[in-house]
Amino acid sequence: MTTAITGKTYVNAGVRLPPCHDRGVISGAGTTDLAALRVPLTGYCYRMLGSSADAEDATQETLLRAYTRLDTFDPTRARLSTWVHAIATNICLDMLRAAQRRMLHWEGPATAFDPDAVLPDQHWISPAPDSHTLGADPADIVTRRDTVRLAFLAALQHLPPTQRAALVLREVLAFTAAETADILDTTPAAINSALQRARATLRTTRDTPTALDPDAPHDRDLLQRYIAAFEAHDITALTAVLHEDARVSMPPFGWRLDGGASIAAVMTTSDACRGDRVLPVTFNGAAGAAQYRLDEDGVARPFALVAFETLDGRIARLITFFGSGPRFPEFGLPTVLT
Repeated sequence: MTTAITGKTYVNAGVRLPPCHDRGVISGAGTTDLAALRVPLTGYCYRMLGSSADAEDATQETLLRAYTRLDTFDPTRARLSTWVHAIATNICLDMLRAAQRRMLHWEGPATAFDPDAVLPDQHWISPAPDSHTLGADPADIVTRRDTVRLAFLAALQHLPPTQRAALVLREVLAFTAAETADILDTTPAAINSALQRARATLRTTRDTPTALDPDAPHDRDLLQRYIAAFEAHDITALTAVLHEDARVSMPPFGWRLDGGASIAAVMTTSDACRGDRVLPVTFNGAAGAAQYRLDEDGVARPFALVAFETLDGRIARLITFFGSGPRFPEFGLPTVLT
C-alpha cells in the first residue's frame, strides 16, 4: 500500500521513516540522488501504467522502498538509476498483473449519449502534466514528448507488461540491453527478443492521426481556430476545422460520435456548451485545451481537459476528459476565469 508522506513521521512496512519534503522525497544523506529520479520514475511508471494517479502512487512507493533499502545498494554492481528502476518495474508489473488494457477512445459502437454509461477509471488512459513526466529541461521535453503522447500510451497498452517494460527501458530511457536484463531479471538475448516483438506489435497498432505539435505554427493556428469556433457556436467554422471522419470521445463515458459534420452540429446546437470558455494548454507533450463551464453564479470554472489529434491538416480526434476539472492546478491552469 502506498504511504503518503508530508512532513510527519510514518510507518511503512514496519520501517519508521523520518520527516521529509519535496513531494514525498526524504531528505538526508544518500537521498539527494533519489530525489532527482522522481520525474524520470514518474514518466516511466506513467508509460507502463497509462494512469497519472497510478504512476504517482507507483513512484511514491518506489522511492519509499529505495530509501528503506539504501543500505543494500551496491554501486559496484549497478547504477543507482538501474537499481531504482528495477524496484519501479516490480511495482508496475504487480499493478498490471490483474489489469486490463486501458482505452483512449471508446472502442464500442457509436451510440446515442447515455449519461449512465460510465466505466471505472481503470478502463481509461488519463492525461498527465509534462512537468510530472518530462521535467523542466527544454531539451528533454522536445526529444521525449512523443513518448508521453496519448496515442503512444494507447499503443503501449497492446503490449504484454514485460514487453512494454523492455521497450520503454531500452528505446525511451536508453538503458542498455544488459541493464534492462538486470532490471527484468532475464538475459540480454531475451530483452532483444522481447523488443523485436514489441516493435512488431506497435507497427500494427499505432493510429494514423497525430497530436497537435505545440511548436508548429500551423497546429497552433488550428487549435485557435477550433477554440474560436467552439466558443462562438459557429457551425460553419467548426465544420471547417474538423476532418470529415472526425471522432469525439468523452472518458469515462462509454460513448463516441463519428463524423465532423455531426460533431459540429451537436456542439453548436446543444446549450450544454454555450458560454463555455477555452484556454490552450500543453499536456502529454502536445497542444490541447482546458474547457471552463459557467456555474450557477456565472463564474467560469474548470470543466475538462481536451486532447486533439489531426489528419490532413484538420482535427480528426477529440478526447474530452470529463471530470478532469479538479486536476487543473496540476497543469498550471487557473481555477477561475475572470
